[in-house]
Amino acid sequence: MASNYSLAILAFLFCFISPSLSALVQEQPLVLKYHNGILLKGNITVNLIWYGKFTPIQRSVIVDFINSLNSKRAPLPSTSSWWKTTEMYRGGSSSLIVGHQILHEELTLGKILKNQHLIALASKTHFSVDSINVVLTAKDVAVDGFCMSRCGTHGSTKSGSGRGTYIWVGNSDLQCPGQCAWPFHQPLYGPQTPPLVAPNGDVGVDGMIINLATLLANTVTNPFNSGYFQGPPTAPLEAVSACTGIFGSGSYPGNPGRVLVDKVTGASYNAYGVNGRKYMLPAMWDPKSSACKTLV
Repeated sequence: MASNYSLAILAFLFCFISPSLSALVQEQPLVLKYHNGILLKGNITVNLIWYGKFTPIQRSVIVDFINSLNSKRAPLPSTSSWWKTTEMYRGGSSSLIVGHQILHEELTLGKILKNQHLIALASKTHFSVDSINVVLTAKDVAVDGFCMSRCGTHGSTKSGSGRGTYIWVGNSDLQCPGQCAWPFHQPLYGPQTPPLVAPNGDVGVDGMIINLATLLANTVTNPFNSGYFQGPPTAPLEAVSACTGIFGSGSYPGNPGRVLVDKVTGASYNAYGVNGRKYMLPAMWDPKSSACKTLV
């Protein structure tokens, strides 16, 4: 059963329409209840299925991000210090390691994909309880619900090789950067504040990093709809989706908060990664403080 990561800004943008209601919502306690299910802990292999054409640089930005999650080489605030919050959820640490990478540039399933196509692509490498199969679709590939109700999704499935989890994230560069690559593009709705400069110079891929980070954290803390979440299991608020639109301290609807700015390039970021990379990562719910935690 899939758990959609709804458009990163949709619920967030609702605050523009009804500020008084948003104030009431903000006063409600944010508590992600543990539902006694399996969490993904220990060494977890992340297999990548690239559907459509990605440049070597685009692929390296995403691979470096995943490798950064458990690396101690980057200065603070680091991608790994962001990921370390997942240790506060029951069961200890989740160490992600890049496994198989499959390039599927020929688009044999076409340029318009449905959910069953995503699962078929995720099945290109074996499912298991200690792996996450990630499908990444190129900017010219449309996916059912993409830009209308979601920027990506995570779910689980059973196959001959066992039960496992999968993630899909799309490159929104040509289709809906104002929805799925904010704050690196002006939002479709709400105040038209100037967008931030993407840290890796690619609005689509830097937007994918935000959505991939969200879904990886949501997957390890709620892999089978029985982990940590608030609300109904069919539309849950999870580890990071509960903190939509928050990137730095002082964030409010339409403003990502105070983040770091590269003095040379003008790019905005809040986390250092490996190989000199910089990333913008969303806030994550901290079980100890019951609040959305930012790096800066």
